[in-house]
Amino acid sequence: MPVAERSGRLAALRRRLEALERTGRQDWAVLPFALPAIDRVLPGKGLALGTLHEVAGTGPEEEDGAVAAAFLGGILARLKPALPVLWCLAESDLYGPGLVALGLDTRRLVMAQARHQREVLWAMEEGLRTSALAAVIGELDVLSLPASRRLLLAAEASGVTGFALRRWRDGGRAAAQRLAPNAAQTRWRVKALPGDVADGEPGIGRARWQVELWRCRGGDVPTSWMVEACDATGHVSLAAALVDRPPAWQPTYRVG
Repeated sequence: MPVAERSGRLAALRRRLEALERTGRQDWAVLPFALPAIDRVLPGKGLALGTLHEVAGTGPEEEDGAVAAAFLGGILARLKPALPVLWCLAESDLYGPGLVALGLDTRRLVMAQARHQREVLWAMEEGLRTSALAAVIGELDVLSLPASRRLLLAAEASGVTGFALRRWRDGGRAAAQRLAPNAAQTRWRVKALPGDVADGEPGIGRARWQVELWRCRGGDVPTSWMVEACDATGHVSLAAALVDRPPAWQPTYRVG
């Protein structure tokens, strides 16, 4: 078979599989962002529940994970608020007052601090096997494809949503792991932008983020938005400067 014909058939098969994947997930439970610009690119018009997602910062924020954790905090504030959340820590630097400002009741948090990454993975998998939780978050450096598949299967079996909060201690580790494949349903990158202007002074108004969805099974990617950070109800909103026009996509990473 000629190379061109074979490539054409493979491309057609790939499109067919993506269409089937998208159709098959329409009935999944989802948590909408309540922001049409984001929801319309996600299968089911919201963040799929009972599966695994990945969130990370960009640049220097890949190490501390603060902005990525804040993005997650807003999601958790709206996700099954009657149930607890298991947060598996790699470091004891989770900032409770910041999560409260995003609408997350810290009395819901069950924190498990581990000495090694393998213990974080173990705690995540055990947490995802019980339906008594709203979500499980694990702060991870390395997330291999086999490990992520185990987490995904546990989440799908219990209906509990898992989040891998990626944190890397140096640029070399980040470069090696940033684009490594895993089984997450979505992969997000979040970074801080200069804040809004309040009382004529820049930087003291509501914080802004660039939220990039660069991997989504069955969705349209990569896509990026400039949003105002989560409010006290856990919702993001489109930055005022972009309300009346679509933001231009500026890729953070090259996806091979």
